[in-house]
Amino acid sequence: MAALIDAINIKRKMFFEFENTPFHCLDVEVSTPTARGGQTLVRLKMRNLLTRAVFDKTFKASDKFKEPDLEMVPASYLYSDADGIYFMDQESFETLTLNDDMIGDARDFLVESLIIQVHKYNGNPIGLQLPPHVEMAVKHTEPGVRGDTSSGSVTKPATMETGLEIRVPLFIKEGEKVKVSTETREFVSRA
Repeated sequence: MAALIDAINIKRKMFFEFENTPFHCLDVEVSTPTARGGQTLVRLKMRNLLTRAVFDKTFKASDKFKEPDLEMVPASYLYSDADGIYFMDQESFETLTLNDDMIGDARDFLVESLIIQVHKYNGNPIGLQLPPHVEMAVKHTEPGVRGDTSSGSVTKPATMETGLEIRVPLFIKEGEKVKVSTETREFVSRA
């Protein structure tokens, strides 16, 4: 049987199961009462891994949660169509299918053969985790002009191969590969 976790022991970025659903803890706030006999409460900001919904809920410090049957599996992006987004499990070589709701705005970073981590709950894929940076080709950007630095900003808009729009330095040209942060959606460096 899976180990039980006390609410007071839940930390940021931990996974736990509540009402037979896996959750990811985004933030924890413990409030200890000053009056005698008061109960210590734990307020959790948590994300439902099945619906992607985020909400706050308060628990008693002694409430217990199960460890979810979660697994992270490395997989490579294959392609997407009207039925879903397809990945190949790097260990078993089976095809994993996720739908748009599971992917969310991560779709902007899915380039051919990108290795990501697929979340599996009870053996079924429920979502994915992107690497910190993704290398992408610049599909369209205006040529940089030397005098364009008067505004103080030395960047220009660029459209990536997936349709994602970011700002890049003036020296970046169409067709060049650049590293993009998956967290901030900003240019990091040339690839």
